[in-house]
Amino acid sequence: MSQDRDIKKAVAIELTGDQALVLFEWIRRFNEGDAKDLEDQAEERVLWDIAAMLEKELVEPLAQDYDRLLAEARAAVRDRLD
Repeated sequence: MSQDRDIKKAVAIELTGDQALVLFEWIRRFNEGDAKDLEDQAEERVLWDIAAMLEKELVEPLAQDYDRLLAEARAAVRDRLD
């Protein structure tokens, strides 16, 4: 069960100012419904870079029960429907 607790730990990644700005703009457009596709290759590059950073930090993707861990993480992050 301790592996289940690992998913609750904070994960820190660092972005350059440029990466943060590109990511912010993509998220802003996504939130407004305008980001069906990436507008610029820089957005794709930032997403690849963030994925690489996360791959270095996370152990869960290598777990045999990854599907369960992912489902639990999604449930924990999802907005509550009260």
